[in-house]
Amino acid sequence: MSALDDARAGDERAALITWSVISEGADEVASWIVDELGASGALAWLYDAVADPVSATIRLAPLAQPQTIDRAVEAAGRWIARLADADPAADERRARAVGARIVTRNGAEWPEVFSVMGSRAPYALWVRGAGDLGSLMGSSVAVVGSRASTGYGEHVAAEIAGGVADAGWCVVSGGAYGIDAAAHRAALTSNTPTVAVMAGGVDRLYPVGHTDLLGAVMERGVVFAEVPIGFAPHRSRFLARNRLIAAAGVTCVVEAAARSGALNTVNHALRWGRPIGAVPGAVTSVSSHGCHALIRDGLAVLVTDAHQVIELAGPIGPDVGAGVAGGFGDASERAAFDAIAARGSRVEAIAKGAGLTIPETLGALTSLEMAGLARAKEGVWRRLSTAIA
Repeated sequence: MSALDDARAGDERAALITWSVISEGADEVASWIVDELGASGALAWLYDAVADPVSATIRLAPLAQPQTIDRAVEAAGRWIARLADADPAADERRARAVGARIVTRNGAEWPEVFSVMGSRAPYALWVRGAGDLGSLMGSSVAVVGSRASTGYGEHVAAEIAGGVADAGWCVVSGGAYGIDAAAHRAALTSNTPTVAVMAGGVDRLYPVGHTDLLGAVMERGVVFAEVPIGFAPHRSRFLARNRLIAAAGVTCVVEAAARSGALNTVNHALRWGRPIGAVPGAVTSVSSHGCHALIRDGLAVLVTDAHQVIELAGPIGPDVGAGVAGGFGDASERAAFDAIAARGSRVEAIAKGAGLTIPETLGALTSLEMAGLARAKEGVWRRLSTAIA
Protein backbone atom coordinates (compact mmCIF):
# COMPACT_ATOMS: atom_id res chain seq x y z
CA MET A 1 0.00 0.00 0.00
CA SER A 2 1.39 3.43 -0.94
CA ALA A 3 1.46 6.49 1.29
CA LEU A 4 -1.44 7.87 -0.77
CA ASP A 5 -3.43 4.69 -0.18
CA ASP A 6 -2.73 4.99 3.55
CA ALA A 7 -3.96 8.56 3.50
CA ARG A 8 -7.15 7.67 1.63
CA ALA A 9 -7.77 4.74 3.96
CA GLY A 10 -7.36 6.98 7.01
CA ASP A 11 -4.57 4.78 8.40
CA GLU A 12 -3.35 7.17 11.09
CA ARG A 13 -0.44 5.04 12.29
CA ALA A 14 0.94 4.63 8.78
CA ALA A 15 0.44 8.34 8.10
CA LEU A 16 2.30 9.30 11.28
CA ILE A 17 5.23 7.13 10.23
CA THR A 18 5.14 8.76 6.79
CA TRP A 19 5.24 12.26 8.28
CA SER A 20 8.25 11.31 10.38
CA VAL A 21 10.00 10.36 7.13
CA ILE A 22 9.04 13.35 4.99
CA SER A 23 9.43 16.15 7.56
CA GLU A 24 11.99 17.07 10.17
CA GLY A 25 11.23 17.29 13.88
CA ALA A 26 11.82 21.04 13.89
CA ASP A 27 9.38 21.65 11.01
CA GLU A 28 6.72 23.81 12.65
CA VAL A 29 4.67 24.08 9.46
CA ALA A 30 4.34 20.30 9.28
CA SER A 31 3.42 20.23 12.96
CA TRP A 32 0.68 22.79 12.34
CA ILE A 33 -0.94 21.04 9.41
CA VAL A 34 -0.84 17.60 11.07
CA ASP A 35 -2.38 19.13 14.18
CA GLU A 36 -5.15 20.74 12.13
CA LEU A 37 -6.00 17.89 9.75
CA GLY A 38 -4.67 14.77 11.48
CA ALA A 39 -1.80 12.79 10.03
CA SER A 40 -3.77 10.98 7.35
CA GLY A 41 -5.79 14.10 6.47
CA ALA A 42 -2.63 16.17 6.19
CA LEU A 43 -1.05 13.52 3.98
CA ALA A 44 -4.08 13.49 1.68
CA TRP A 45 -3.91 17.31 1.57
CA LEU A 46 -0.25 17.08 0.57
CA TYR A 47 -1.08 15.02 -2.50
CA ASP A 48 -3.86 17.49 -3.36
CA ALA A 49 -1.43 20.41 -2.96
CA VAL A 50 0.91 18.93 -5.54
CA ALA A 51 -1.90 18.22 -8.00
CA ASP A 52 -3.90 21.42 -7.45
CA PRO A 53 -2.29 24.09 -5.21
CA VAL A 54 -5.24 26.45 -5.60
CA SER A 55 -7.79 23.95 -4.28
CA ALA A 56 -5.42 22.98 -1.48
CA THR A 57 -5.06 26.62 -0.50
CA ILE A 58 -8.83 27.11 -0.46
CA ARG A 59 -9.24 24.04 1.75
CA LEU A 60 -7.01 25.58 4.43
CA ALA A 61 -8.63 29.02 4.24
CA PRO A 62 -10.93 28.55 7.29
CA LEU A 63 -8.02 27.33 9.44
CA ALA A 64 -5.43 30.10 9.44
CA GLN A 65 -4.22 33.46 8.20
CA PRO A 66 -3.14 33.65 4.52
CA GLN A 67 0.57 33.82 5.37
CA THR A 68 0.36 30.55 7.34
CA ILE A 69 -1.45 28.85 4.46
CA ASP A 70 1.11 30.16 1.97
CA ARG A 71 3.89 28.66 4.09
CA ALA A 72 2.14 25.28 4.09
CA VAL A 73 1.67 25.27 0.31
CA GLU A 74 5.29 26.30 -0.17
CA ALA A 75 6.48 23.60 2.26
CA ALA A 76 4.63 20.91 0.30
CA GLY A 77 7.52 20.89 -2.16
CA ARG A 78 10.05 19.76 0.42
CA TRP A 79 7.72 17.12 1.85
CA ILE A 80 6.72 15.65 -1.50
CA ALA A 81 10.41 15.27 -2.42
CA ARG A 82 10.70 12.55 0.23
CA LEU A 83 7.41 10.78 -0.44
CA ALA A 84 9.04 8.26 -2.75
CA ASP A 85 11.07 7.07 0.27
CA ALA A 86 8.03 6.83 2.53
CA ASP A 87 6.84 3.25 2.95
CA PRO A 88 5.50 2.53 6.45
CA ALA A 89 5.48 -1.24 5.92
CA ALA A 90 9.12 -1.15 4.82
CA ASP A 91 9.95 1.11 7.78
CA GLU A 92 8.41 -1.46 10.13
CA ARG A 93 10.54 -4.19 8.54
CA ARG A 94 13.72 -2.11 8.79
CA ALA A 95 12.98 -1.41 12.44
CA ARG A 96 12.49 -5.09 13.25
CA ALA A 97 15.73 -5.92 11.41
CA VAL A 98 17.73 -3.89 13.95
CA GLY A 99 15.67 -4.94 16.96
CA ALA A 100 13.64 -1.74 17.11
CA ARG A 101 9.94 -1.00 17.33
CA ILE A 102 7.97 2.00 16.08
CA VAL A 103 5.78 3.77 18.62
CA THR A 104 3.32 6.32 17.26
CA ARG A 105 1.27 8.99 19.00
CA ASN A 106 -1.32 7.53 21.37
CA GLY A 107 0.27 4.07 21.14
CA ALA A 108 0.57 1.93 24.25
CA GLU A 109 4.21 2.94 24.86
CA TRP A 110 3.86 6.60 23.90
CA PRO A 111 5.29 8.92 26.61
CA GLU A 112 2.49 11.00 28.10
CA VAL A 113 5.06 13.65 29.07
CA PHE A 114 5.32 14.58 25.38
CA SER A 115 1.87 16.14 25.64
CA VAL A 116 3.59 19.30 26.92
CA MET A 117 4.91 19.83 23.39
CA GLY A 118 1.46 20.08 21.85
CA SER A 119 1.68 19.99 18.06
CA ARG A 120 5.51 19.95 18.25
CA ALA A 121 5.51 16.42 19.63
CA PRO A 122 7.06 13.76 17.37
CA TYR A 123 4.86 11.77 15.01
CA ALA A 124 6.58 8.47 15.69
CA LEU A 125 9.50 7.14 17.71
CA TRP A 126 11.97 4.41 16.81
CA VAL A 127 12.71 2.56 20.05
CA ARG A 128 15.37 -0.03 20.92
CA GLY A 129 15.72 -1.64 24.32
CA ALA A 130 14.05 -3.72 26.98
CA GLY A 131 12.43 -0.87 28.89
CA ASP A 132 8.98 0.65 28.45
CA LEU A 133 9.59 4.14 27.08
CA GLY A 134 6.32 5.63 28.31
CA SER A 135 6.83 4.47 31.87
CA LEU A 136 10.47 5.51 31.98
CA MET A 137 9.83 9.02 30.63
CA GLY A 138 6.95 9.36 33.08
CA SER A 139 9.41 9.41 36.00
CA SER A 140 12.46 10.98 34.42
CA VAL A 141 15.22 13.48 35.18
CA ALA A 142 17.33 14.87 32.34
CA VAL A 143 21.01 15.31 33.14
CA VAL A 144 22.78 17.32 30.44
CA GLY A 145 25.94 19.30 29.95
CA SER A 146 29.06 19.89 27.96
CA ARG A 147 30.75 17.33 25.73
CA ALA A 148 34.07 18.99 26.61
CA SER A 149 33.48 18.39 30.29
CA THR A 150 35.94 18.73 33.14
CA GLY A 151 36.78 16.08 35.71
CA TYR A 152 34.76 18.10 38.22
CA GLY A 153 31.71 18.15 35.94
CA GLU A 154 31.84 14.44 35.25
CA HIS A 155 32.17 13.69 38.97
CA VAL A 156 29.16 15.84 39.88
CA ALA A 157 27.10 14.48 36.97
CA ALA A 158 27.81 10.93 38.13
CA GLU A 159 26.91 11.75 41.74
CA ILE A 160 23.63 13.38 40.75
CA ALA A 161 22.64 10.80 38.15
CA GLY A 162 23.50 7.91 40.45
CA GLY A 163 21.55 9.48 43.30
CA VAL A 164 18.39 10.19 41.34
CA ALA A 165 18.53 6.70 39.79
CA ASP A 166 18.92 5.10 43.23
CA ALA A 167 15.78 7.00 44.24
CA GLY A 168 13.83 5.42 41.38
CA TRP A 169 14.05 8.16 38.75
CA CYS A 170 15.00 7.39 35.17
CA VAL A 171 18.02 9.37 33.98
CA VAL A 172 17.54 10.77 30.46
CA SER A 173 20.39 12.18 28.39
CA GLY A 174 21.75 12.28 24.85
CA GLY A 175 24.39 9.55 24.89
CA ALA A 176 27.16 12.03 23.96
CA TYR A 177 30.68 12.32 25.29
CA GLY A 178 31.25 14.24 28.50
CA ILE A 179 28.38 14.90 30.91
CA ASP A 180 25.88 12.69 29.04
CA ALA A 181 28.17 9.66 29.26
CA ALA A 182 28.95 10.25 32.94
CA ALA A 183 25.21 10.42 33.70
CA HIS A 184 24.37 7.23 31.77
CA ARG A 185 27.25 5.27 33.30
CA ALA A 186 26.27 6.28 36.83
CA ALA A 187 22.63 5.36 36.18
CA LEU A 188 23.68 1.95 34.91
CA THR A 189 25.11 1.14 38.33
CA SER A 190 21.60 1.49 39.78
CA ASN A 191 18.60 -0.81 39.44
CA THR A 192 16.75 1.91 37.53
CA PRO A 193 16.98 1.92 33.69
CA THR A 194 18.29 4.93 31.78
CA VAL A 195 17.18 6.45 28.45
CA ALA A 196 19.38 7.85 25.66
CA VAL A 197 17.86 10.05 22.96
CA MET A 198 19.54 9.87 19.55
CA ALA A 199 19.71 12.60 16.89
CA GLY A 200 20.04 10.03 14.09
CA GLY A 201 18.47 6.65 13.42
CA VAL A 202 18.74 4.03 16.16
CA ASP A 203 20.45 1.69 13.68
CA ARG A 204 23.56 3.87 13.78
CA LEU A 205 24.33 4.49 17.44
CA TYR A 206 26.13 7.81 17.83
CA PRO A 207 28.81 8.52 18.78
CA VAL A 208 30.39 5.32 17.51
CA GLY A 209 32.74 5.36 20.48
CA HIS A 210 29.73 4.82 22.75
CA THR A 211 28.41 1.70 21.01
CA ASP A 212 29.12 -0.42 24.09
CA LEU A 213 27.68 2.18 26.48
CA LEU A 214 24.48 2.53 24.45
CA GLY A 215 24.26 -1.25 24.18
CA ALA A 216 24.32 -1.43 27.98
CA VAL A 217 21.60 1.25 28.12
CA MET A 218 19.39 -0.91 25.88
CA GLU A 219 19.78 -4.00 28.04
CA ARG A 220 17.45 -2.55 30.70
CA GLY A 221 16.47 0.85 29.40
CA VAL A 222 15.85 2.41 26.02
CA VAL A 223 17.57 4.19 23.15
CA PHE A 224 15.14 6.07 20.91
CA ALA A 225 14.92 8.64 18.13
CA GLU A 226 12.20 10.50 16.27
CA VAL A 227 13.95 10.01 12.93
CA PRO A 228 13.69 6.74 10.98
CA ILE A 229 16.23 4.00 10.44
CA GLY A 230 19.08 5.18 8.21
CA PHE A 231 18.82 8.91 9.01
CA ALA A 232 22.13 10.60 9.83
CA PRO A 233 22.65 12.69 13.01
CA HIS A 234 22.87 16.14 11.43
CA ARG A 235 23.38 19.24 13.58
CA SER A 236 19.80 20.41 13.09
CA ARG A 237 18.59 17.04 14.31
CA PHE A 238 20.59 17.40 17.52
CA LEU A 239 18.79 20.67 18.18
CA ALA A 240 15.39 19.11 17.44
CA ARG A 241 16.30 16.09 19.58
CA ASN A 242 16.94 18.33 22.57
CA ARG A 243 13.26 19.17 22.91
CA LEU A 244 12.56 15.47 23.57
CA ILE A 245 15.12 15.37 26.39
CA ALA A 246 13.58 18.56 27.80
CA ALA A 247 10.21 16.84 28.24
CA ALA A 248 11.64 15.02 31.28
CA GLY A 249 10.19 15.97 34.65
CA VAL A 250 13.17 18.19 35.45
CA THR A 251 16.36 19.17 33.61
CA CYS A 252 19.64 19.38 35.49
CA VAL A 253 22.52 21.18 33.75
CA VAL A 254 25.90 20.22 35.15
CA GLU A 255 28.29 22.11 32.88
CA ALA A 256 27.45 24.40 29.96
CA ALA A 257 29.38 27.12 28.20
CA ALA A 258 27.75 30.43 27.35
CA ARG A 259 26.59 28.91 24.04
CA SER A 260 25.93 25.18 24.09
CA GLY A 261 23.54 22.41 23.17
CA ALA A 262 22.72 21.97 26.85
CA LEU A 263 21.34 25.51 26.96
CA ASN A 264 19.25 24.72 23.89
CA THR A 265 17.74 21.87 25.90
CA VAL A 266 17.08 24.28 28.76
CA ASN A 267 15.26 26.70 26.45
CA HIS A 268 12.91 23.91 25.42
CA ALA A 269 12.37 22.86 29.05
CA LEU A 270 11.49 26.44 29.96
CA ARG A 271 9.01 26.52 27.06
CA TRP A 272 7.45 23.30 28.37
CA GLY A 273 7.23 24.73 31.89
CA ARG A 274 9.69 22.20 33.35
CA PRO A 275 11.85 23.10 36.36
CA ILE A 276 15.58 23.64 35.76
CA GLY A 277 18.46 22.89 38.10
CA ALA A 278 21.98 24.19 37.42
CA VAL A 279 25.20 23.11 39.11
CA PRO A 280 27.63 25.91 39.95
CA GLY A 281 31.30 25.70 39.06
CA ALA A 282 34.36 27.84 39.58
CA VAL A 283 33.77 31.44 38.54
CA THR A 284 36.82 31.16 36.30
CA SER A 285 35.52 28.04 34.50
CA VAL A 286 34.32 28.66 30.96
CA SER A 287 32.50 25.32 31.17
CA SER A 288 30.20 26.71 33.88
CA HIS A 289 29.41 30.15 32.40
CA GLY A 290 26.06 28.94 31.06
CA CYS A 291 25.05 27.45 34.43
CA HIS A 292 25.99 30.65 36.25
CA ALA A 293 23.96 32.75 33.80
CA LEU A 294 20.88 30.57 34.33
CA ILE A 295 21.17 30.94 38.10
CA ARG A 296 21.88 34.67 37.90
CA ASP A 297 18.90 35.31 35.64
CA GLY A 298 16.54 33.32 37.85
CA LEU A 299 15.90 30.68 35.17
CA ALA A 300 17.36 27.82 37.19
CA VAL A 301 17.65 26.75 40.81
CA LEU A 302 21.16 26.18 42.13
CA VAL A 303 21.57 22.46 42.86
CA THR A 304 24.54 20.57 44.22
CA ASP A 305 23.30 17.03 44.80
CA ALA A 306 20.70 14.45 43.82
CA HIS A 307 18.40 15.29 46.74
CA GLN A 308 18.00 18.87 45.55
CA VAL A 309 17.27 17.72 41.99
CA ILE A 310 14.64 15.29 43.28
CA GLU A 311 13.02 18.12 45.23
CA LEU A 312 12.57 19.97 41.93
CA ALA A 313 11.15 16.89 40.24
CA GLY A 314 8.57 16.13 42.93
CA PRO A 315 7.39 12.67 44.01
CA ILE A 316 7.16 9.63 41.73
CA GLY A 317 3.48 8.93 42.15
CA PRO A 318 1.88 9.25 45.60
CA ASP A 319 4.68 9.13 48.19
CA VAL A 320 6.90 6.75 46.24
CA GLY A 321 9.89 9.00 46.53
CA ALA A 322 9.75 8.59 50.30
CA GLY A 323 10.79 4.95 49.99
CA VAL A 324 9.44 1.55 49.13
CA ALA A 325 6.91 1.32 51.90
CA GLY A 326 5.44 4.72 51.05
CA GLY A 327 4.28 3.68 47.59
CA PHE A 328 2.83 0.24 48.33
CA GLY A 329 -0.01 -0.61 50.68
CA ASP A 330 1.20 -4.14 51.43
CA ALA A 331 3.54 -6.89 50.27
CA SER A 332 1.16 -8.16 47.58
CA GLU A 333 1.13 -4.77 45.86
CA ARG A 334 4.94 -4.66 45.86
CA ALA A 335 5.11 -8.23 44.56
CA ALA A 336 2.62 -7.52 41.78
CA PHE A 337 4.47 -4.33 40.82
CA ASP A 338 7.79 -6.19 40.63
CA ALA A 339 6.26 -8.97 38.52
CA ILE A 340 5.19 -6.58 35.72
CA ALA A 341 7.66 -7.06 32.86
CA ALA A 342 9.43 -4.13 31.22
CA ARG A 343 7.06 -4.24 28.22
CA GLY A 344 3.99 -5.08 30.27
CA SER A 345 2.30 -8.28 31.45
CA ARG A 346 -1.14 -9.85 31.59
CA VAL A 347 -2.79 -10.70 34.90
CA GLU A 348 -1.98 -14.42 34.68
CA ALA A 349 1.73 -13.76 34.17
CA ILE A 350 1.80 -11.22 37.00
CA ALA A 351 0.09 -13.66 39.36
CA LYS A 352 2.58 -16.41 38.49
CA GLY A 353 5.58 -14.12 38.86
CA ALA A 354 4.36 -12.64 42.14
CA GLY A 355 3.24 -15.94 43.66
CA LEU A 356 -0.30 -14.67 44.13
CA THR A 357 -3.75 -15.99 43.29
CA ILE A 358 -5.67 -14.31 40.49
CA PRO A 359 -8.07 -12.56 42.93
CA GLU A 360 -5.10 -11.36 45.05
CA THR A 361 -3.37 -10.09 41.93
CA LEU A 362 -6.43 -8.24 40.69
CA GLY A 363 -6.83 -6.58 44.08
CA ALA A 364 -3.17 -5.55 44.16
CA LEU A 365 -3.30 -4.20 40.60
CA THR A 366 -6.40 -2.18 41.36
CA SER A 367 -4.61 -0.58 44.31
CA LEU A 368 -1.54 0.12 42.17
CA GLU A 369 -3.72 1.77 39.54
CA MET A 370 -5.41 3.96 42.16
CA ALA A 371 -1.97 4.94 43.48
CA GLY A 372 -0.84 5.92 39.98
CA LEU A 373 1.81 3.20 39.84
CA ALA A 374 0.41 0.97 37.09
CA ARG A 375 -2.28 0.90 34.44
CA ALA A 376 -3.85 -1.54 32.01
CA LYS A 377 -4.48 -1.09 28.32
CA GLU A 378 -6.07 -3.84 26.25
CA GLY A 379 -5.44 -6.36 29.01
CA VAL A 380 -1.75 -5.57 29.42
CA TRP A 381 -0.53 -4.00 32.67
CA ARG A 382 2.42 -1.60 32.64
CA ARG A 383 4.28 0.27 35.33
CA LEU A 384 3.89 4.02 35.52
CA SER A 385 6.87 4.34 37.82
CA THR A 386 10.20 2.58 38.09
CA ALA A 387 10.77 0.50 41.18
CA ILE A 388 12.70 1.74 44.17
CA ALA A 389 15.80 -0.34 44.97
